[in-house]
Amino acid sequence: MTSLQLHPDRALPFAPEQRRVAKQIYGETKDLPLICMHGHVEAEVFAEDRPFADPAQLLIVPDHYVFRMLASQGIDLAAVGVPRADGGAVESDSRKIWRTFCENWKLYRGTPSRYWLEHELVEVFGVDLVPSAETADAIYDRIAARVAEPQFRPRALLDRFNIEVISTTDSAFSRLQQHAKLAADGLGERVLPTFRPDAVVYLDRPAWRADIAELAAVSGIDTSTYDGFLDALRQRRAAFAEAGARATDHGHLSADTTPMDVDVARDLYSRVLAGADPTGAEVAAFAAGMLYRMAEMSCEDGLVMQIHPGVLRDHNTAIAKTHGQDKGYDIPVRTEFTKALRPMLERFGTHPRFRLILFTVDETVYSRELAPIAGAYPSVRLGAPWWFLDSPEGMRRFRESATETAGFYNTSGFVDDTRAYASIPARHDLFRRVDAGYLARLVLEHRLGLDEAVETAVDLAYHLPKQSYQRG
Repeated sequence: MTSLQLHPDRALPFAPEQRRVAKQIYGETKDLPLICMHGHVEAEVFAEDRPFADPAQLLIVPDHYVFRMLASQGIDLAAVGVPRADGGAVESDSRKIWRTFCENWKLYRGTPSRYWLEHELVEVFGVDLVPSAETADAIYDRIAARVAEPQFRPRALLDRFNIEVISTTDSAFSRLQQHAKLAADGLGERVLPTFRPDAVVYLDRPAWRADIAELAAVSGIDTSTYDGFLDALRQRRAAFAEAGARATDHGHLSADTTPMDVDVARDLYSRVLAGADPTGAEVAAFAAGMLYRMAEMSCEDGLVMQIHPGVLRDHNTAIAKTHGQDKGYDIPVRTEFTKALRPMLERFGTHPRFRLILFTVDETVYSRELAPIAGAYPSVRLGAPWWFLDSPEGMRRFRESATETAGFYNTSGFVDDTRAYASIPARHDLFRRVDAGYLARLVLEHRLGLDEAVETAVDLAYHLPKQSYQRG
């Protein structure tokens, strides 16, 4: 039976001389603490610190990278335990779910998911069997035994994974009780909230009016008017900052930041709150205006603003209706930044307290738009390759297309952007290996000294993420 092993030089360059230098550089970064400032692990995971249920619930059911590949081959989401929005029946036998995954292991060949999963199996759980129909039960038992051990509780894994700080993503109307518990337990500076207001800035969300009411309840501010709505958002941002938040997060379809006339915004807000259905153009204009307002508020409170546009959420409306959001059917679209961001950057781009990190899944804009923007505006940093681009080739293309214009120090360093907790070390490891390979090439081309390459690698892996997410 084939043994599952990790090659020590995986993801490093193939050419012997470049690999030799890359190994030297990687050796200086591989053990650095992880700075995880853009994450989606739920705060409850750390606050409650319960043992993980089982291998399927840990590695498959919450990870859309994993189950979307299975879905692409015709395997129903319910068959791998993805919950239904209505609470209806789905496969509940975790061992059966795990077998389905192992039987289809070959689907992940050549994908970053394969890299992450192998790293998790070997490094985290001590598995040495290649997943297959024949090995599924043995691997399941091995992982199940490990997650039952006290050192595999979520808080203990912070130390095991060498995570110095990790952020969660929380709605604007979150009451932050879990973060209050974490602070009381001494983890308030290690697990941080991030303010995400998307649910209340898109007027066509089905729960928008209910969410506006909840925003009023948690803030204690009347949100029946647009001005009250803005005041409530300011209050919640202040509460997040008090709880340790360093950033906001905005997942809009478009990067448009055109401000909306205040009187027009007031009228539109009131009409929709009263029950009117907004047009698509009104929804887009209001969302754009709110990005502008969020930038304005960031200048007031110093929270770092993250924008990651360009994904058409819930491309399959039937899946969204059945299983809810974030179920693997979010598809990238072409995204324009230069004109879209101009209103915001002309007004706030040189403001001393404004900090903006830009992400994209449209890699055609790296060299044409984002690198020139980050290479000019002191407030802007270019975020790491994200989502469909956090792969070996995507990371290499990012460095090759962005560095010549933006340099290294107008980028944010790595963010892991995942709710799959056990995959976080693997994601950082891959990034550090790819960066080591890129920097090694610059050394061999006599464009950088080895000492400069090592310093840059350390900065990218550790110092830049910390600096990029410091409040203004």
